[in-house]
Amino acid sequence: MTRPLTEERVHTAIRSALKGFATEPELASLDPGENLRAAFELDSLDFLTFVERLSLDLGTRIDETDYGELTTMDSTTGFLLSRG
Repeated sequence: MTRPLTEERVHTAIRSALKGFATEPELASLDPGENLRAAFELDSLDFLTFVERLSLDLGTRIDETDYGELTTMDSTTGFLLSRG
């Protein structure tokens, strides 16, 4: 059974999906409105990896048309909570 999506669960999943692209201190100091791709210099493949990790971790389908919703911690959280 999947755990219900809460803001805390989504934040944990986002941070986990960004591991390897950012250090723990970088993740901890991330402004919730900061652009994730710019902050961690994610290229297209890195971003796809991030999306795949999120999708698998949360059991939520994320389509290419949804990528515009995944720009910041806040927007990604709002998007994922609306889907869960």
